[in-house]
Amino acid sequence: MQLDHARHAINQQETHLNPTLVVYFPIDDRCHLLLRPPHFSFRSPAGGHEDGGHRGGAGGAAVNSFFIGVVSYVWCDADRRAPRCRAQLGATRLSCPGRFAVEAFAAQSQSSATTARHRFRATSQATSPRRIRRRQCADDHPDFQVGCSEVARDQHRIDANRFEEIRGEVSKKLRAFQQFCRPHTIYGTIIGITSVSLLPMKGLDDFTMTVLRGYLEALAAALCMNIYVVGLNQIFDIQIDKVNKPGLPLAAGEFSVKTAVFLVLIFLIMSFSIGIHSGSAPLMCSLIVSFILGSAYSIEAPLLRWKRHAFLAASCILFVRAILVQLAFFAHMQQHVLMRPLAPTKSLVFATVFMCCFSAVIALFKDIPDIDGDRDFGIQSLSVKLGPHRVYQLCISILLTAYGAATLVGASSTNLFQKIITVSGHGLLAFTLWQRGRHFEVENQARVTSFYMFIWKLFYAEYFLIPFVQ
Repeated sequence: MQLDHARHAINQQETHLNPTLVVYFPIDDRCHLLLRPPHFSFRSPAGGHEDGGHRGGAGGAAVNSFFIGVVSYVWCDADRRAPRCRAQLGATRLSCPGRFAVEAFAAQSQSSATTARHRFRATSQATSPRRIRRRQCADDHPDFQVGCSEVARDQHRIDANRFEEIRGEVSKKLRAFQQFCRPHTIYGTIIGITSVSLLPMKGLDDFTMTVLRGYLEALAAALCMNIYVVGLNQIFDIQIDKVNKPGLPLAAGEFSVKTAVFLVLIFLIMSFSIGIHSGSAPLMCSLIVSFILGSAYSIEAPLLRWKRHAFLAASCILFVRAILVQLAFFAHMQQHVLMRPLAPTKSLVFATVFMCCFSAVIALFKDIPDIDGDRDFGIQSLSVKLGPHRVYQLCISILLTAYGAATLVGASSTNLFQKIITVSGHGLLAFTLWQRGRHFEVENQARVTSFYMFIWKLFYAEYFLIPFVQ
């Protein structure tokens, strides 16, 4: 009666299916799963059939089979000849004696491409004599739970594939966010602020938790503002970037404009929140000036969009990277964190002057790989006006002159160790620049972009030398 009830509880499907799993269990105290070979069929002594299956026996053991939905089920009166019954049926035992539960769903019709998914669930509570003695459980009115383990494995594979898809999607979004933040500018901000924050330090006693907290506040606020500035520029440069930088997330369609606007607003709020919480006037001043110049550089509005004009564009980058970073963050650490009167040092003056030259080179050189898009959209950069080759020569000349001056400044140091570091360091960087510049090709877009990133690396390296200028 229980099996009849289970049969009628399943929606019958097409009978032209290929059942591959047979479930075998005695009705007494032991439960087994038998995997039927595809070619095997059960035959009863009378040769009768029941529900699309066969009634048969092996060695006198009564075997019943029936067809429910898409899976064949077989039960056998368990007596002492049941093991021989299994051997003659050619089946493999899959389960252990006692309670079992196998979930299954899905089978595919041989005559159509439609996939039918079903679930048959019952509970099996079969107890062995030993378990009866141990747990003293009765087996009255047992339920049965059976399922197709073959399809369960398919479901596990589907789940694994789904997990891989989700992981791939998350990785793709993270890579897009990384490109949205423009990593080379992030590295420049981290190295620059770290280097400048070390200039007011006079000894190991200055390295306290208060100093570390002040440094991290300044760094976090500056990074958030950096992401706001570069993100805002991408929002207003989508069409230009499709020509100049098609790999950026907005130009490539990996981010929507709404997502980009949401991100820049969040990071702007975070930047000002950290600045206000710190209570540092120099830090808040640097954030406000960066916000104003970064917005004026990119936003398409009357009297704004300063990047259209070569002088205004270069002035924005030069003022933020060369003057604001050096003076504001030095004052933040000197006045607000260390509570000392603001007093310029030789290293601070050197850093400001040298980085003015370097920032001007970055502002000019960055337009060389962007010349096609700038020309098409009316951006009058110096590369558009003078040509990329002249701008390249101007940038190399400025950098070599700056390195020559830095070598002289380092040679004037009274400390021998600092003199060796600054002279040899700037000399090595100048030689590397000259050597790399010999193989530069203005017509090769890949080489132009690579050389621009090389200039950024020189920019990072300089900040490692600045603290040695005393």
